[in-house]
This record gives sequence, C-alpha cells and structure tokens, in this order.
Amino acid sequence: MSFGTLLEAFLLGLLEGFTEFLPVSSTGHILLAGHFLGFESEGKVFEVVIQLGAILALVVVYFQRFLKVLLTLPSSPRSRNFVLGILVAFLPAAVIGAFAHGFIKEVLFETPALICIMLILGGIVLLWVDTLKMKPAYEDAMAFPPKLALKIGFIQCLAMIPGVSRSGSTIVGGLLLGASKPAAAEFSFFLALPTMTGAFAYDLYKNHDALNADDTALIVVGFIAAFIAALAVVRSLIAFVSRHGFAPFGWWRIGVGGAGLVALALVG
Repeated sequence: MSFGTLLEAFLLGLLEGFTEFLPVSSTGHILLAGHFLGFESEGKVFEVVIQLGAILALVVVYFQRFLKVLLTLPSSPRSRNFVLGILVAFLPAAVIGAFAHGFIKEVLFETPALICIMLILGGIVLLWVDTLKMKPAYEDAMAFPPKLALKIGFIQCLAMIPGVSRSGSTIVGGLLLGASKPAAAEFSFFLALPTMTGAFAYDLYKNHDALNADDTALIVVGFIAAFIAALAVVRSLIAFVSRHGFAPFGWWRIGVGGAGLVALALVG
C-alpha cells in the first residue's frame, strides 16, 4: 500500500468527520471526493465503516448525558420518552434501508451527477427554511414527543439518496415540524447514533468477506481522522447554528454541487 493511498484515506476520514453532523451530506462529499481522487473501496465499505469514528466522537461529547439517561431510565419519564423517541425515529430508516440496501449501494452510490444535483437542491431548501419566521413549539431535543420523532424518522429516509444528507433531512424536518434550530440540530445528533451504528453493522455484515489487510489499514486511518474532525464539529455546531442559522450550509452545498457538475462535465 502506498503512502499516497494512506494519505487519501486520512483526508477522506477528515472530510467524513467534518461533514457527518453538518447538513451538507457527508456521504455525498466522500463519494464525490473518492470519485475524483480515484479512491476505490470494495462495496463502498470504507465510506460507511469510517463513520464509526464520527459515532465515537458523538458518544464522547454526550457521554455524561447518555449515562444519566441510562441510569435514570427505570425512574424518569423524561429519560423513557427520550429513548422511545429515538427508537421510533430510527425504525423507518432501519426497515427501508434493509430492503433498499442493494439499490442504494449499487445504483445511487455510483451516480455522481445525482449526488451533485441533490447537494444543490438541498442547499436551496436550507436557504428557504432559514428565511422562515416560525415560532418554535419544541425547544428541548430530549423532550420531543414520540409522534414528532417518528415523523422526523420518516423524513430522515430521504437521506438514503446520497447528496440529500441525513443530518440535513432530520434538521429540516424538525424545523418544519416546529423545533427550534438548536433543538433540531441536537436531535439530529441523537438520531445519528442508532442510524449510523445500524448502517455500519449492516454494511460490515454484508461486505465482511470483501475486507483484506489493506482495507483494514485504510479504515483505521480514516476512522482516526473522522473521530478527530467530528469531535470538533459536535462541540461547536449548536453554538454556530444559534448565531448564524443554516444559510451558510445551504450556500456550501450549492457551491460543492455546482463545482462537482462542472468537474464531471470537464473530466467525467
């Protein structure tokens, strides 16, 4: 394995960790970057498995809160409501993702033009949502009613189209259903835990035979880079969104998607 390949894995890991919890589509960024770098992963396992680094960063940042929920689950209605909300929000993606896994990985993941278009359309949606003057009905991400959580879970399924963004779909869904910007962003964090863990476990199960020693080394490098980058994002995103909203991410998506379409037209 060359140093150049390891460097590409590290850079892709940083990109994964930096974009995973932003509403810009980490999968879209990783797939586009891998396409133009010529980085190939058997079954796209690398792109999914390095998300585990981002998951670990989320657990580290919210460890005290998660531990409190676990310890108070038998006695606290708030803790039980939180766990129930996350579980029901996760179910749509678990069911639909399992049935559509082959189509998503073999068709949608292999269509860079579609990713670029989804990035642009998602950016336009973010810009529109950011201009809406809505009075939030839900300020606490840990107190979302299960019915609201389930609706957000169904909206999250749009992110099975690469370029849409898991965090972007859940955040926009939360905002349109009455959540405040910080609460929508934080609920997206919480829902990421079972969703990303489930995707990681399912992909590993489906593609473990395709892994080899070289893949393992690349995944370790990408994992470490994703953890470092995601740690910084999770610690700062809520404050950033409270001050600046989501418009910066909308323009980011449009810029990346537009540049990707131009590059595809020029170099394929």
